Amino acid sequence: MPTDSPAVHIAGVDEAGRGPLAGPLVVAAVILDPARPISGIRDSKQLSERKREQLFDLITRDALSFAIVSVEPDEIDRLNIFQATMAGMCQALRELTVAPDSARIDGNSLPKDLPCPAEAWVGGDARCSAIGAASILAKVTRDQRMMAMDREYPQYGFAKHKGYPTAAHLQALRAFGICPQHRLSYAPVRAAATQGKLW
Repeated sequence: MPTDSPAVHIAGVDEAGRGPLAGPLVVAAVILDPARPISGIRDSKQLSERKREQLFDLITRDALSFAIVSVEPDEIDRLNIFQATMAGMCQALRELTVAPDSARIDGNSLPKDLPCPAEAWVGGDARCSAIGAASILAKVTRDQRMMAMDREYPQYGFAKHKGYPTAAHLQALRAFGICPQHRLSYAPVRAAATQGKLW
């Protein structure tokens, strides 16, 4: 991964949860500290759950600054998932306690009205340590939220599928209808809502 000047504060930005039918979208922004390098950072999807949680603790302890933003299902429904992602990225960058000189954002789209210059990095979570760190913070935070949701709505199996449209989740939607954490703007959820089994 590229090594950047320690005098330049580059924020990495990534999200977790664009595809699920339920739960929040979580966006994180991270400025790593060159004086306290963290080994093992890479795309969160390539790491075990235990390794992600270990790195989460290291990143939140040693980063120069980080911010984690949750965009809730009602906001996703109001904006649409793309615009909700863009808004979450802007908010995460603005919530950093150290002002970034620039940002590297995972993906091929840049939000408008960013607080600093930015570049879109396709596959950035595997190419840039700061983006990889952001992906870990977003993934671990979202997984923890889904585990809490599973305790509140155990019939849906959120702990296993994390809200993604697996066969088990779709079957639960047909059996139980929707809960308040489902995204009404997603077609399978809209279909289940018409069954009248609402919370």
